[in-house]
Amino acid sequence: MELPHGGAVAARPTLPNGPFRGRRAFAGSLPLVLAALLSFCLAGLAAPAARAGDIRLGMSAGFHGPTRGLAVELYRGAMAYLDHVNAEGGVDGKKIVLLARNDDYDPLPAIANTIALVEDDVVALFSYLGTPTVTRVLPLLKSYGQKDISLFFPFTGAQPQREPPYDQYVFNLRASYRAEVKALVDALVTVGRTKLAVFYQADAYGRSGWDGARLALAAHGLSILAEATYRRGSSFETDMRPQVEALKKYAPDAVISVGAYPACAAFIRDARAAGLDVPIANVSFVGSDLLLRLLLREGPRFGRDLTANLINSQVVPSYEDVSLSAVRQYRRLMECYGDRLPLDLVQGEYHPFRFSQVGFEGFLNAKVMVEILRRMPNPLDRSQLRAAAESLTDLDIGIGRPVRFGPGQHDGLDQVFLTQVVSDQFVPIRDFSVFAK
Repeated sequence: MELPHGGAVAARPTLPNGPFRGRRAFAGSLPLVLAALLSFCLAGLAAPAARAGDIRLGMSAGFHGPTRGLAVELYRGAMAYLDHVNAEGGVDGKKIVLLARNDDYDPLPAIANTIALVEDDVVALFSYLGTPTVTRVLPLLKSYGQKDISLFFPFTGAQPQREPPYDQYVFNLRASYRAEVKALVDALVTVGRTKLAVFYQADAYGRSGWDGARLALAAHGLSILAEATYRRGSSFETDMRPQVEALKKYAPDAVISVGAYPACAAFIRDARAAGLDVPIANVSFVGSDLLLRLLLREGPRFGRDLTANLINSQVVPSYEDVSLSAVRQYRRLMECYGDRLPLDLVQGEYHPFRFSQVGFEGFLNAKVMVEILRRMPNPLDRSQLRAAAESLTDLDIGIGRPVRFGPGQHDGLDQVFLTQVVSDQFVPIRDFSVFAK
């Protein structure tokens, strides 16, 4: 963790995920599998202190591995607002406690965490991270239908939680990947870049982005020029030259990239080294600030700017836009409470950001979640959650666009913002013609 004067501290180590690390198959019946998962989760993960009467929210995210930075920054942003609310007396005099669990960005531990959190009597599941994990948890939410378990504001733009039969159990506070990729494709095609390749993570997340690109291009009478994949969990040290060469031979005008920040940064590094200098456009899940940190660090080794011709879509406004009241509040509260790290979950040394796009999204997630809790006659009664959330038909959270939910409408925001790197930070693109072919 970075200290005010540039030092760092090491986070305490946590227990590994043991037999559930990786993608291993289970034998036997589903009840035995669930029992084993629950046993693992209860034995291997210690919950933060919570008292009877506290409002418990449950979070599962990959605090280790390729999504580590995303999970930590999402948590820090949410906690900045929750700590503020608790300091002001909580909700109905009750403290809000966020029970965070590591899942390694792996579906099986995410299932285990969900079972344990429900057993821990959380009021709601909150800010889960990642398509491969969330999509595997959705059937579990359906099986818990009689318990009124809902998932609020997962950090994924995938389709399954937005469509029947699972849409009724999930509330989204971010645009879909289809919307993000459509915005990128439309903008690139408009400036003459019609030969688009796709680089994506080989799982449900990557395929969701790939499908978005396919649909967006089809609307222009076009198709995907070429595609290349990588394995989930790939690090920044991974050699992406085979993927680069697979795309480069088709001479694309641009590349749509759908992945996690270590792999996407590795692809950008190797693409530029190979002379593939076309625009590379990433979706929001990449974590702009985390991606940028890696590219700025690596650029001097190559003697070139690895952030040139880089485009990122975002689903929340820039944390630099201080004209927005939510941005001003986020920055103020991060200065007060932003030192909160889930030290029992973060392995090794971690250098948090002062502000970040992911942190701002976590902050907004918490802000809307608190408003929902405040609208419940009893914030400990899960059966009141859905009605309270669906009552938010025109909520102003200070970002220039209201949050709107309702019966059958569980997508609260749909904005997409396109950004580029200027002076070592992502800023809104004012004139997309700079990327013209």
